[in-house]
Amino acid sequence: FLKVENVKGALFRSSWDGGLVRVMGRNYRVGKTFPVPALMLSVEHYNLLARLLDSGVQPKIAFNVEAKFHDEDVNAHNTLAEIPGTGAKPEVVMLGAHLDSWHGASGGVDNAVGVAVTMEAMRILKAINLQPKRTIRIGLWAGEEQGLLGSAAYVERHFATRPKPTDPKERALPQWVWSSPGWPITKLPDYDLLSVYFNMDHGSGKLRGIYAQGNAGARPLFADWFGQVADLSDGTITINSTGSTDHVSFDDVGLPGFQFIQDPLDYFSRLHHTHVDSYDHAIPEDLKQAAVVMATMVYNAATTEARMPRKPLPTESSAEEKSQAKQKSD
Repeated sequence: FLKVENVKGALFRSSWDGGLVRVMGRNYRVGKTFPVPALMLSVEHYNLLARLLDSGVQPKIAFNVEAKFHDEDVNAHNTLAEIPGTGAKPEVVMLGAHLDSWHGASGGVDNAVGVAVTMEAMRILKAINLQPKRTIRIGLWAGEEQGLLGSAAYVERHFATRPKPTDPKERALPQWVWSSPGWPITKLPDYDLLSVYFNMDHGSGKLRGIYAQGNAGARPLFADWFGQVADLSDGTITINSTGSTDHVSFDDVGLPGFQFIQDPLDYFSRLHHTHVDSYDHAIPEDLKQAAVVMATMVYNAATTEARMPRKPLPTESSAEEKSQAKQKSD
């Protein structure tokens, strides 16, 4: 519509006030990107323009936007590394965070701190010369902000697949708005080799516990492992689930994937996707604590005798029952 109307540019209002410019994205696909230059304004500046228009004053706005979509290479790249496990075909313990961020700032807390903590946890495990029973693999994911694309692609390639929508119009939409996740889930050969995946993606706050994602069988193990770092972490274990980050790619196909509970600090109130999400808000002592707690969880998961307990594999009927129960409670 904007292109047809020969609009020269578009101004959007930030979703947060207080001078914060909170940037978000539109469709990232080739041929679907925004057709005119677009800028995000702070609430206060946007409201000033709106008041001028309401009072009959027509402000003049000059745009100088130099931007380009590099459609010649649409690939994003995950980064993986591992400490090999012993034995011919060892099981795998994974930890990870996402590499990508938004363009308003450098992404210091979303999610450079998560990447730094997981890398430091790997360094700790390497420094103690651990020879783990299970392979310890770090995954630093691309495309998380566009819909968990990197981790979802990794899961689809190595662990399990789900059918894509049959409706071509729906399939053309971003994956995160598809009406159905696709049934049935088809296990790949490595599905039973994955023991657990741990994720960090909620800012620079200390790790205070973990979301069990409805996996009651994991609670005793987590209680034991957090007990080993009781001087560092509260070790809160909630059976509740959390979403919107890369552990969901694993949990969606019935694999144990977990996100840590963190001190919220000002992550969701001031920093998330804003122009002030920078290195300045990374707290060194918190990140050191998080790295030690993360390394402890991974160490235990890689050396314990039993594989991490699993929930029943999701089915179409179980998902429908869960949806109906949620609607009833709402």
